[in-house]
Amino acid sequence: MAEAYPTEKRRNAGLTARSYSPWIASNPYIVGSFACIGGGLFGLDISSMSGVLNNPYWLDLFYNPQGDIQGAIVASMPAGSFVGAISVGWLADIFGRKRLIILAGIIWVIGSILQCAAVNRGMLVVGRIISGISVGISSTVVPVYQAEITAPGIRGRIVSLQQWSITWGILIQYFIQFGCSYINGVASFRIPWGLQMIPAIVLSFGMLYFPESPRYLLDNDRGEEALQILADLHGKGNKDDELVQLEYHEIILQIEMERKEGPKAWKDMFAPGIFRRVFLGMSLQMWSQLTGMNVMMYYITYVFAGAGLTGRRANLIAASVQYVLNTAFTVPAFWAIDWWGRRPLLLVGTGLMSFFLFLVGGLQGGFGEVQYVPDSGTNQWVITGHQNITYGIIVCSYLFVVSFSFTMGPVSWTYPSEIFPMKVRAKAVSWSTAANWAFNFALAFAVPPAFNTIYWKTYMIFATFNAAAFIHIFFMFPEASLRRGWLTRFQTKGRTIEEMEEIFASGHVFTAWRVGNDIGRHNLEEIRREVEGRIGPRDAEKVDPEHDEVVPTTIPETV
Repeated sequence: MAEAYPTEKRRNAGLTARSYSPWIASNPYIVGSFACIGGGLFGLDISSMSGVLNNPYWLDLFYNPQGDIQGAIVASMPAGSFVGAISVGWLADIFGRKRLIILAGIIWVIGSILQCAAVNRGMLVVGRIISGISVGISSTVVPVYQAEITAPGIRGRIVSLQQWSITWGILIQYFIQFGCSYINGVASFRIPWGLQMIPAIVLSFGMLYFPESPRYLLDNDRGEEALQILADLHGKGNKDDELVQLEYHEIILQIEMERKEGPKAWKDMFAPGIFRRVFLGMSLQMWSQLTGMNVMMYYITYVFAGAGLTGRRANLIAASVQYVLNTAFTVPAFWAIDWWGRRPLLLVGTGLMSFFLFLVGGLQGGFGEVQYVPDSGTNQWVITGHQNITYGIIVCSYLFVVSFSFTMGPVSWTYPSEIFPMKVRAKAVSWSTAANWAFNFALAFAVPPAFNTIYWKTYMIFATFNAAAFIHIFFMFPEASLRRGWLTRFQTKGRTIEEMEEIFASGHVFTAWRVGNDIGRHNLEEIRREVEGRIGPRDAEKVDPEHDEVVPTTIPETV
């Protein structure tokens, strides 16, 4: 083996034990899924609000918030999430992915305590903003962490677990809310808000036993640690494993190329070839909000009240079916996202969601009228005397949720996490996720007044957004995975994150369907030759300016 960098030897000297569990690292599904608890925090928040909007004790304590005030309370969480997501752009490169996930869990606990103890609107909003910062951080850094530690062939299904964890958070919290609805008094909502601290505590303590991202370590000149982690992740501890060596060399090649371009800076986001991807990542997260899915989650009581379903517990039961469907139908995406591909799922999903929302809006517009609804204390567009239409709207709402859960839901987290080069990955994913939270904030604030003023036309607006998303995706979003044939085994290797460079270098800015399935496939020898060609021959030397030592510039062939 060629001698490692002297500075790296000193850095790793005396390192007698790994700072993580090798057993955990060796199981791709454990190491890739545990951090998804961070996504579950987002789901917990969604249900923590949707379950109390018609809770009489919550309404009494906070002076019956309606319209703009209710929207502001709900929107305070995504406002904090926007701040948290933007901050990841520099925090993830300073502290690393692992420590940032731990920090997100701690922040969530603080926010949950404030919400649970809230005695007025101001205290509740502050608690939700702090919790939002945690959600913004975790929803940004967790997909990056997952994409950087998982093998290419299963990266899609692992990152899509982020969406599944969100659905589990929604489901668990909603049933806790449902059970506590039988409690008289403020405990009916304080208990659920207090219990949501538990997953964050588990996340922060559990991540202490997980490895850091090897890409982050290599970018910080900690090559020996990175190689050992790659070996534990993908080679059962064998540093000579072909996939381990392939990823190790590809990462180093990418980092060397980026360092020759100069130090990291925010202006890199606008560099040729990068800005297109930033635009795609931000657009996809924007569309994931404009589908209207979170409207269905936050304001499901409005949806079913407008359909003619009345009564607090009747609403809770009908909504719980929606949450179960959301969780169950995310599971098929684990395989479809790597087998069928990201792009087909997005096209199918946006098309179906547009269709079902047009149906909901059309049925409500044709059979409803403005009526006063005692449960909410406001005038709403309600269908009465048409039981079959009511059932039809509820079914269409369920089908809309199913359409989102196995398509846009998981892909909107997976796609942005894998299309960016290492140099801008943390910043670019933070911008993408910030776009999600910016539109989440806007919709949370705007939807209650929309339901109270333009009524059923609200569904038509979101149906149109889905149609626009379909057109945008068809023309501009290239496939980011290697689609399998009907008889191809799942173990077939997908594209590594570094191989994404060739997809976008191939052009096809407005003809994304022309990107070939053979672009970006490499083997170890091809990468090794490219490393030697770019970094120089094996005996080339350079001086380490920090220690004035001669340092070999090439990467060892074997370890």
